[in-house]
Amino acid sequence: MWFGGPNHVPPGDMASTRKGNDGIIALAASKPGLIPIVTVHPYDGEAALRELERVRKRGAKVLKIHSHTQRFDAADPRVLALVRKAGDLGMVVLMDNASIVPGDNQKLLNIALETPKTNFIFAHIGGLDFRFWNILKLARTAENLVGNNIYFDASTAPLMADSPLEAEFVWTLRNVGIDYVLFGSDYPQLSVKDSLDALNRLGLTDEELAKIRYGNAKRLFGL
Repeated sequence: MWFGGPNHVPPGDMASTRKGNDGIIALAASKPGLIPIVTVHPYDGEAALRELERVRKRGAKVLKIHSHTQRFDAADPRVLALVRKAGDLGMVVLMDNASIVPGDNQKLLNIALETPKTNFIFAHIGGLDFRFWNILKLARTAENLVGNNIYFDASTAPLMADSPLEAEFVWTLRNVGIDYVLFGSDYPQLSVKDSLDALNRLGLTDEELAKIRYGNAKRLFGL
């Protein structure tokens, strides 16, 4: 299990940022099987970059930033600098992708194109705008345009299962590549059980489900 916790920090309070990250790291250390997910605010600039270096030395592998709750523009150069630094440190960057903020999908795609050495997880695979990500099937046919650094989670499965959008959603998962889809629950808004039950109702093959439930995360996080 990977775990983030309530750590969407505001800018300008690095003491609280460090305290929150240390709490998450300590919790994970006490619970074998948990992967700590740390955070910073991109607008904290150099201080945020230094905090990344600090938590990476403590074993953190995943950075989470959330443009909606942290109120930053994903197209801001400070965001690009942060995710590039994370990639240089060997960290995976988890970003919200529920298409709540304008231009969410487009901005995230551009970030991934600009930082090919950074692996990203775009949570919620675009929300109800998930169709956008089918463009990856075409983008990957262009030489040297997009790498294999974009992953998604299937946390919107409870919304899609048994809906008129179910077949399109599954088609999208296969177009972006089942090898790049992870299980997600968006807990505590949706329970792990409800999310897993919904995933199992999508009509995916046993091989596809095994990859989404654990195999892909095992590879991405080096477990």
